Amino acid sequence: MNNGKFVISLDFELNWGVHDCLPVEQYINNLLGVRAVIPMVLELFSKHNIHATWATVGFLFFSNKKDLLKALPVEQPAYENEKLSSYAHLENVGFNEDDDRLHYGSELIELIKRHDNQEIATHTFSHYYCLAEGATSRAFEVDLQKALYVGEQNGVLFKSIVFPRNQIDPSHLSICEANGIQAYRGNQDCWLYDVTTKKDHIFKRLLRLVDTYINLTGSHIYSWESLIDGFSMVNVPASQFLRPFSRKLKWLEPLKIRRIKKGMTKAAKTGQIYHLWWHPHNFGTQINQNMKLLSKIISHYNELNAKYGFESCSMSDISNYALTESNYKRGVSHDVNKESY
Repeated sequence: MNNGKFVISLDFELNWGVHDCLPVEQYINNLLGVRAVIPMVLELFSKHNIHATWATVGFLFFSNKKDLLKALPVEQPAYENEKLSSYAHLENVGFNEDDDRLHYGSELIELIKRHDNQEIATHTFSHYYCLAEGATSRAFEVDLQKALYVGEQNGVLFKSIVFPRNQIDPSHLSICEANGIQAYRGNQDCWLYDVTTKKDHIFKRLLRLVDTYINLTGSHIYSWESLIDGFSMVNVPASQFLRPFSRKLKWLEPLKIRRIKKGMTKAAKTGQIYHLWWHPHNFGTQINQNMKLLSKIISHYNELNAKYGFESCSMSDISNYALTESNYKRGVSHDVNKESY
């Protein structure tokens, strides 16, 4: 039996991920706090040899508006709701990274690149919404190819994708595959986490909140056999969103931690995969409390690693191993040394 694997992915987007749904004055402290959070998270990961995937919006690779505007593709998303488009938001963007800390991320990307075992994945070029009205396969492909080009220009070869707002259109997976992407983060295997473009009913949102603290929907751990979805791409599904610390709900924090630890433990004991994810801006306020929460999770990982051989993996680590195993069984050569996983 394979050892269990612990996967962490972070959706790195700054204001490109929330400009259409949160007024900047309401969320600015969270966004500015990312500059403090990412170095702290990287230090913790380095200390404990944690592999992680940073799914990064392509716009963040730029450090000034001139270069960003010059790189924009001619063909852009034509959402029916123009408010969704990052391109429509460009008029609100400052001239450079010193002037505007909400829309540029080149300094932070370089910091991530300097740390071992950190995968930089794509979160599309413009934070593209695959299920929005007006989205097309062609526009998605243009967006993805631009993301790949910008990544390559910055020394990053993308092998994994996290779809913005977890909006996955199965028709887009073949586009990803054709462009060299080998892994994506699927959603939890429960109706409660199904994603549509319509606003979720308050009852559904309430159940998801409760599920953070009390196990309503299962552990969401995954076997190796479940990862290949009919494509050569590997689905590395989410297990749990790491909800940030809340003063209003601080009395429930022990339940949240216990829920995560139980899922990790079950995966470690059974040789399966547990995938934790969040956004750096979720930790942008109440930073000390959030880092304490993450430290407790990493400490539990260390215990499971020592006792069961539970291993830390990025999404590309998982896909390399899964594709190697799949190709081996089919008698197909694959260029990854599976003994390294």
